[in-house]
Amino acid sequence: MVCGGYTCTRTSLCALNILYVMVSLMLIGVAAWGKWFGMVSSIRVVAGILGVGTFLFLVAFVGLCGALNHHQVLLFFYMVILFMVFVVQFSVSCACLTLNKEQQDLLLEAGWNRSLSTQGDVEKTLNCCGFTHVDHNGTCAATCFHESVVSCATCSVTIEKYAGAVLQFVGGVGLFFSFTEILGVWLTHRYRNMKDPRSNPEAFL
Repeated sequence: MVCGGYTCTRTSLCALNILYVMVSLMLIGVAAWGKWFGMVSSIRVVAGILGVGTFLFLVAFVGLCGALNHHQVLLFFYMVILFMVFVVQFSVSCACLTLNKEQQDLLLEAGWNRSLSTQGDVEKTLNCCGFTHVDHNGTCAATCFHESVVSCATCSVTIEKYAGAVLQFVGGVGLFFSFTEILGVWLTHRYRNMKDPRSNPEAFL
């Protein structure tokens, strides 16, 4: 059968959902690995990554089951959910790619002030203290704080060196996957309206 027919569309949709399953398992594994080895102590960060990974796994599972069984209801809900995810992810990716330096600084400071455990993780990983100034009378998880207070740089200086590149990378990856999602919506819509050549010729679908 030529590509674009029933079998090719079904295979492409299954392959796309297998890719989503692999990405979701990777997200879950990274979150578990970071928590297990103490790389990330913030429960919110771990729960967020686990939540995204689990949600993506469930969506991919629904799409895979719908594609394998040519199930009209599962394919419809999969198509709707995937389109909603596409809209959100496309918007966030474009925002990441268009943020200027002032907006990046405001976003970083807002994220810094949201969680003390996240601050500790950043200070320990980047070996810095505080966001805009070092509190000599406070506590800091960085090794430089215990060795010599003067040698400790503020975390804003360290983070800002990589913030632009990280946002560009995240925005680019998100934009790439958003196009795979709209491809999945198109394949699902096409597949739903195809007739299984192995089914009863008199059946509607």
